[in-house]
Amino acid sequence: MSKTEMLSAVVPVEMGGSRLDQALAQLFSDYSRARLQQWIKAGKVLVDGKQLRPRDKVMGGELLQVEATTEVEVVWQPEVIPLDVVYEDEDILVINKPVGLVVHPGTGNPDGTLVNALLNHAPELSEVPRAGIIHRLDKATSGLLVVARNLKSQKHLVEMLQARIMKREYQAVATGVMVSGGTVDEPIGRHAVDRKRMAVVHNGKEAITHYRVIQRYRAHTHIRVNLETGRTHQIRVHMAYIRHPLIGDQVYGQRLRIPKDSSEQMTNTLRGFKRQALHAVKVGLEHPGTGEQIEWEVPLPDDMLRLLEALKEDAKTHA
Repeated sequence: MSKTEMLSAVVPVEMGGSRLDQALAQLFSDYSRARLQQWIKAGKVLVDGKQLRPRDKVMGGELLQVEATTEVEVVWQPEVIPLDVVYEDEDILVINKPVGLVVHPGTGNPDGTLVNALLNHAPELSEVPRAGIIHRLDKATSGLLVVARNLKSQKHLVEMLQARIMKREYQAVATGVMVSGGTVDEPIGRHAVDRKRMAVVHNGKEAITHYRVIQRYRAHTHIRVNLETGRTHQIRVHMAYIRHPLIGDQVYGQRLRIPKDSSEQMTNTLRGFKRQALHAVKVGLEHPGTGEQIEWEVPLPDDMLRLLEALKEDAKTHA
């Protein structure tokens, strides 16, 4: 199913000599260059009633008519699922995603996802690609996630991500004692053997992760992590690569090691932590509607707070 809107504009004289796709990008900036080029090639753009190619020049004064067709997602259905909405307005939503909630429907998770919840909360998201979700969190990762409520916001936020100017800060608990913070600048791609996993590979996509120590414990480290890029499983892969996998990581972690002479509480806490200890704690961006720099922060979830308390008590006991 699709939705069609008719757009029109007159090419300003000062744009004379510009390519058609360049003129369209300036006159209809709510839409991406790629989408506009698709419409030109599909014959949905008329210049004084004629079809042109993307590279053809405009002289100024022509009437542009655009049949702006966007696909409406009909497979994903709205569902009544509670959402922790940190912020919302007509342009964006900021959600604090709980552990266990899958972001997108897919094999094994056809419903009961964040997308289904969002479509119930804001039905207009059916007209935005990927229901407005511009970055994702793994099922077992909690924290902040930004959603674009319209095409203009989506374009703006995606461009911010690509320009690496959207702030995304995480907190995590890693295995082993880190001497100091640092940066991992290693490309990430599909694992050569297990295609469900990611790995550091020489022909992968650029991936840059910055980490800083918040607190060291007897055999673990509480860290703050900032992303420059947004590759699948990036933090988990990079931390495992430097031999400090996250506590509870069932895919990239090592065999569970209980520090010597640990208390029963410490032992039970480590054995019972079954998801990667990773939380998206902060996000900052330029608001797509107002241009204002705005930032949100949420506290750590209860399971990570209990984990850190157990590590703290263990450190005191063995001081």
